[in-house]
Amino acid sequence: MSEKTDTVTLSCAEYEALIERLEDAEDNAFLDGVEARERAIGKEEARADYLPAELVRRLIHGEHPVRVWRAHRGLGRDELATAGGIAPSYLTEIETRRKPGSLRALVKLAAALHVSLDDLAAWLEPHHE
Repeated sequence: MSEKTDTVTLSCAEYEALIERLEDAEDNAFLDGVEARERAIGKEEARADYLPAELVRRLIHGEHPVRVWRAHRGLGRDELATAGGIAPSYLTEIETRRKPGSLRALVKLAAALHVSLDDLAAWLEPHHE
């Protein structure tokens, strides 16, 4: 009796071509979603959370994401501290990296900035400092 197997053998070139097509399909699906959102709510509103290149450069060069998003939202230090329910001095310590900021504080700041915690935390990893 022969057993049916669930395996397929591909050459490296075929495998890489398949992976490339899958990545292209994922990219196209993402872009289709972006375009659909822009059509549904308008480009300006859909792109309100996109950071301009200058602010992205500031993140890349190690500026704290809370400070960058605060600048993008046009908020002063006291204004964000009040909205986030933390002391202005604590916000300064977070933005200058003298203190890492508690998870609770970062969650409050993310909510006040209307961003996800990931938008703040992704830039707090050591390789970005």
